[in-house]
Amino acid sequence: MADHELNGKQIPLGFTFSFPCHQEGLAVGRLARWTKGFNCEGVVGEDVVTLLQQAIKRRGDINVECVAILNDTVGCLMSCAFSDHSTEVGVILGTGTNACYMEKLQRVELWDGINSEPDQVIINTEWGAFGDNGCLDFVRTDIDKEVDRTSLNPNKQIFEKMISGMYMGEIVRRLIVECASKGLIFNGHIPADLNTEGRFYTKYVSEIEQDEDDGEFSRTQQILDELGVIKPTLIIDCQRVQEICRVISERAAFLASAGIAALINRINKPNATVAVDGSLYRFHPHFHNLMLQKTQSLTREGLKLHMMLSEDGSGKGAALVAAVAHRIRTTSSAHSS
Repeated sequence: MADHELNGKQIPLGFTFSFPCHQEGLAVGRLARWTKGFNCEGVVGEDVVTLLQQAIKRRGDINVECVAILNDTVGCLMSCAFSDHSTEVGVILGTGTNACYMEKLQRVELWDGINSEPDQVIINTEWGAFGDNGCLDFVRTDIDKEVDRTSLNPNKQIFEKMISGMYMGEIVRRLIVECASKGLIFNGHIPADLNTEGRFYTKYVSEIEQDEDDGEFSRTQQILDELGVIKPTLIIDCQRVQEICRVISERAAFLASAGIAALINRINKPNATVAVDGSLYRFHPHFHNLMLQKTQSLTREGLKLHMMLSEDGSGKGAALVAAVAHRIRTTSSAHSS
């Protein structure tokens, strides 16, 4: 702030908060529940903007006012919409997963604000909770159910637990262990590390899928060696581990694609851009292509879509929202005076 000569000036802040909230105003959001493994007491039901402002006040060395709170999906959408005005959907595929989209006011049943221009609103779907009512049970496996049961929030965020980076590695690990226990890989040997919950990281999935089937599988062998697999040099073992990673990745990408296609079909515009951010989408070697192909196959004929990587959506998107909110407030104050 000193470098930009902002000391002593009040700075408008856009607050990206990546958890389900009941948004009661542009700068009022009450936490509905924790997700993605977080669980901090005394926050659920509270206005997180007020809590943030109280923390800023306790510091006593900066003059910051939070003028807007937004979900990371909204930040993702906004950062891309700044350069591509056809952006209609924002998707996060990282530690967790969620999506938002542009909706016409007359189609929003819960809207209790003023029905005036602009006649659109951004809907935060919180699609990670899709399936909490049991509607996805027909596609859930025993491993999905075990991962859910041992999580910090059992029976919650079912869709998220089948897609996101926080859970993908664990799903793969459990499937590898199951195959090994049946003697299908590693000659039935299961090392202690591989038998430890959370030890197979989602980044391993991305790295293993980067290996080409060229008879070497260098990345796969290195990862299996780290996990204590005895002589992970058998090509057939590497091929089967890679196939397990491929199947779980493909399922995650296809599930996300189904959600995106549903939103594109609802928006029903001839051209729409989908802004996407998150470590899973950024670093997995095949996620983008899998999603684009499947989403296109599920959308109505005549609807075209483009997927765009959002650069720093949480930061840039929040800054854009804060700038607009501050400008509107300043303009309104000037007119009223």
